[in-house]
Amino acid sequence: MPALKEPKSLIDSAYLSKGTIGNVGMPAEPIIHFSLVVCATSGIISGIIEIIQAIDRPSILLNVTGSIRSTGFGENTKTVNLSGNYLITVPPPAIGSYLQHFTAHMDINNEWNGTGGFTYSNQKIENVPVKSEN
Repeated sequence: MPALKEPKSLIDSAYLSKGTIGNVGMPAEPIIHFSLVVCATSGIISGIIEIIQAIDRPSILLNVTGSIRSTGFGENTKTVNLSGNYLITVPPPAIGSYLQHFTAHMDINNEWNGTGGFTYSNQKIENVPVKSEN
């Protein structure tokens, strides 16, 4: 069996992961679409997520950062944590805007499938499927 080739740099160990968090196909359920660059050697994640909400609300697009760690046991062998901020504009007649915090967590297998949850605005979504689109 040939020996594994060591990456020459952190860039050589990076890969792209795309997928969803949430109950896809359920009416009015918020869904997260993620596109993340993962550095396997350092465990650092950076990317973009889109929160798709109910029909009458626009989607939210934001940059996120986070980490991935191996658990070493069970069916879901990795944990992922993400966080970021997005701008909320206050509707008229008020004037202004503010930053809203976003967090997500995933318990996944090597194919990026598993379960997770996320918080944004005043919503907390837990125990929803994580599905890979890779």
